[in-house]
Amino acid sequence: MTGPLLVALDVDGTLLSYAEELTEPVRSAVAAVHAAGHHVVLATGRSVFATVPVAARLGITRGWAVCSNGSVTVRLDPALPQGYEVVESVTFDPGPALRLMLAELPDACFAVEVVGVGFRLNKPFPDGELHGEHEVVGLDALVASHVTRLIVRSPEHTTEEFGDLIARAGLADVTYAVGWTAWMDVAPAGVTKASALEVLRTRLGVDPARTVAIGDGSNDVDMLRWATRGVAMGHAPAVLHAVADEVTGTIEDDGAAPVLRSLL
Repeated sequence: MTGPLLVALDVDGTLLSYAEELTEPVRSAVAAVHAAGHHVVLATGRSVFATVPVAARLGITRGWAVCSNGSVTVRLDPALPQGYEVVESVTFDPGPALRLMLAELPDACFAVEVVGVGFRLNKPFPDGELHGEHEVVGLDALVASHVTRLIVRSPEHTTEEFGDLIARAGLADVTYAVGWTAWMDVAPAGVTKASALEVLRTRLGVDPARTVAIGDGSNDVDMLRWATRGVAMGHAPAVLHAVADEVTGTIEDDGAAPVLRSLL
């Protein structure tokens, strides 16, 4: 097969450390693949607002990004007023999921995404966890309209306790992913990074065999299954290692860099 690759890259824990540090080996490897003419696509749980600056740090000002775990796809272009345009946005009614989670986690923090702006939330989240503008509103206002994403955060619970509570809540008709803290992203049913990447792959005319993905979280499982070459970071959970075609080094080892260099 010939033609550009579609290279889907998770951000946090894959390209950036959890302290948002970007090392030169990773930055230069991403830049080299991008310069070679391949489609380097950031595929992340981050909002658009938090993704675009990462793309800029990587030197990617033209191209594509899949944000909010697949609910939002944007085209990056410095000629546009904000440097991007939203080309795909999938929404859902957050009310049923919020009410189920509220019954299990009455003291939790809830937020819904306002694409390109920030979040509406019922109370402040821990510092630094949400980017963009924050508007504190009542729970009724959170569910007043369809949204791309609902976030549930319970700082007082461990990840294991949080997972047990989610399982007990019995969420249905949505897609959800639990993060590395007591955090959950709830998205429209069937929407994942993989679903958005498949739409983008078709749009770009990339052969399915020319797809690569690298990730480190449970929200990357479908993405690694989707890619012809799915690579898990060394520190990723066992569930991701189990579906990966290969495992690279950890974020501390700049594990994404050798995989990217191998594409050149």
